Amino acid sequence: MAARLAWRRGPGAAGQRPWLLLAPLLLVPLLVRPAEALVEGLYCGTRDCYEVLGVSRSASKAEIARAYRQLARRYHPDRYRPEPGDGPGGAPPSAEAFLLVATAYETLKDEETRKDYDYMLDHPEEYYSHYYHYYSRRLAPKVDVRVVILVSVCAISVFQYFSWWNSYNKAISYLATVPKYRIQATEIAKEQGLLKKAKEKGKNKKSKEEIRDEEENIIKNIIKSKIDIKGGYQKPQVRDLLLFQVLLAPVHLCSYIAWYCRWVYNFNIKGKEYGEEERLYIIRKSMKMSQSQFDSLEDHQKEMFLKRELWIKENYEVYKQEQEEELKKKLANDPRWKRYRRWMKNEGPGRLTFVDD
Repeated sequence: MAARLAWRRGPGAAGQRPWLLLAPLLLVPLLVRPAEALVEGLYCGTRDCYEVLGVSRSASKAEIARAYRQLARRYHPDRYRPEPGDGPGGAPPSAEAFLLVATAYETLKDEETRKDYDYMLDHPEEYYSHYYHYYSRRLAPKVDVRVVILVSVCAISVFQYFSWWNSYNKAISYLATVPKYRIQATEIAKEQGLLKKAKEKGKNKKSKEEIRDEEENIIKNIIKSKIDIKGGYQKPQVRDLLLFQVLLAPVHLCSYIAWYCRWVYNFNIKGKEYGEEERLYIIRKSMKMSQSQFDSLEDHQKEMFLKRELWIKENYEVYKQEQEEELKKKLANDPRWKRYRRWMKNEGPGRLTFVDD
């Protein structure tokens, strides 16, 4: 009786959880790996690359290349003539045979790829590892990524350099048309006797157009030497190019870390007062301006910032509010802004006007 109850209780418990009996059967396909070394989709598929070329596994590079040339001449689509028994290990069509020979040669001619293929033949159980090595080499870029990055950075730097020079020359040409700077440059050229040289007579006599162009170049050169252009139209510097910025990035990073540590130690820990440079830095950060934009401001503007102590947050908020109010007054008195507001009020978007003729 006890044995009979135990027998009934056993199947009943298993029947309540049938997945316990099926779990091992479901895990078997996941744990089993194909025992065959040759897998469809990898290298030569189910064919041995050595057998395709008719060489042994110990064949040298020269022997592999010689076998490939012979088979390539034989199975090339332009030369192939189907004969009974043709094709490595069978009689495939010419294009398939030539593709198979080419694939075998591409696999065995490279030392690293051949090493991976030999490892696959010796260790067929590492199924997923073979897939990884095959596709990682096949999909890897043919050109070194570092070379591509270097060439790209150099090309961008060259474009930057010529673009900046073009902007700088445009700025000089514009300044040469401004009466204020042109008159000053002309007086300096007369004092140095540069304009007299341009008007030499005799054998070196020049046409009016040549004299005019030479005088224009003299004035532009004086403006270049006397004026200091800052901001987006400043004179190009090699150190500002992308290539040099990338090369000097570690230096700039170390300099910034050292500067930040000195800032924290001097002003946050020791409580020192800000100097003029530090005050201007805080003001620039509050205004959210880049270094080149801030450098392009006039000196009297920077002196006004320091005089009003804008590095203090409360003072800067008052200054910001004043600037916004001043901008509103200018817009209110601007005729174009008035016309725009009138148009928005009378005929702007979202307004439907019915004209009764």
